[in-house]
Amino acid sequence: MSLVRDILTVLSVTAGAFFFLAGTVGLLRFPDTLTRLHALTKADNLGLGLVVLGLALQTWSGPAVLKLAVVWLLALFSGATVAQLIAHRARDDRPGE
Repeated sequence: MSLVRDILTVLSVTAGAFFFLAGTVGLLRFPDTLTRLHALTKADNLGLGLVVLGLALQTWSGPAVLKLAVVWLLALFSGATVAQLIAHRARDDRPGE
């Protein structure tokens, strides 16, 4: 059973790293602020969730899993809030409107 858990952990963390990389590529390649934000926040939230899942598979402690979940939720809420603030600022700074 430990081997299965280790394989799932490696797959989950690797998939999370892939989504972090995809978000970074989107940040660098997309043309405007709103599409960059969309790519970055979606990919990073999913990537962090997969990394947290991989880490949670390696612990048997309930409080440790709860702490990981809280960290993920805080990152979700703060990422969404910051993205909204940046999007509103970018919309207000567009010329000609």
